[in-house]
Amino acid sequence: MSAEFRFLTLLRLLAHDPAAQGLVDDVAILPVGDRRLILTSDTMVEGVHYLPTDPAADIGWKLAAVNLSDLAAKGARPVGCLLNYALSGDDVWDEAFIAGLGEALDRHAMPLLGGDTVKMPAGSARSYSLTAIGEATGPVPTRIGARAGDRLYVTGPVGDAGIGLDLASADPSATGPLVEAYRRPRPRLVEGALLAPVATAMMDLSDGLLIDAARMAQASGVAITIDHVPLSLALEKVRGASISVQIAAARAGDDYELLFALPRGVTPPVRAVPVGHVAAGSGLTLMIDGAVIPLPDRLGWEHG
Repeated sequence: MSAEFRFLTLLRLLAHDPAAQGLVDDVAILPVGDRRLILTSDTMVEGVHYLPTDPAADIGWKLAAVNLSDLAAKGARPVGCLLNYALSGDDVWDEAFIAGLGEALDRHAMPLLGGDTVKMPAGSARSYSLTAIGEATGPVPTRIGARAGDRLYVTGPVGDAGIGLDLASADPSATGPLVEAYRRPRPRLVEGALLAPVATAMMDLSDGLLIDAARMAQASGVAITIDHVPLSLALEKVRGASISVQIAAARAGDDYELLFALPRGVTPPVRAVPVGHVAAGSGLTLMIDGAVIPLPDRLGWEHG
């Protein structure tokens, strides 16, 4: 049991309001009059969520993008956001961060509404949090609705960001589509809005295909089999497509594609790749090339 899981178990004792959904999802769903607000918050810490050598503008972009991805998984329209910012002591760095953040906010029509700034002790790791607010006008899929017989899909390949992180770690000046996938993820807001009315369950891939599929299986009370790991041509060009590469891609985080379940026979209304199926039972199974593959000890990213 990870430290994160233990802590969340304690937090659930405080999360009594129905909007919290028992903390089994990445968002809260808060009814306000005849509206439903979607609330989510993410933190990025230097050396944990990004490299100290990553460009400041890319970190600003990514902080907005990871929150927007949570809204996308609920088919929600961005309404606004709040920023908590630890001043770096480097005005040029702070200005570049704000430029990247502003680029993401403008691109996705999510205005900044307020927040807080603090001054950290010298030598502290930089840390930033963003709280995003969205509005749902239709059905809101969660990770608890997958049903036996559903097919499982993702909106794009997995593993690109993980390889991009490796490349950026080895060479901070590295460029290309894999590094771009790591530094500037693209929240699937359009796809999420189109999928929300038909998906029985949906979430974004923040921590890895395997661990997030396992979370969907547990939350929905079903068994999930992953029978295909979609790789991009860019990833295959760098690493190939061996079984070990597919396993690594399936447990890599930071992809921010959407993982969703549809009833059998329903065609996805967006470009998507089938990656598995849902059955009665519990747990997660991985199959590659028709053979059952033992699950790795660590399915994906977890704090602690």
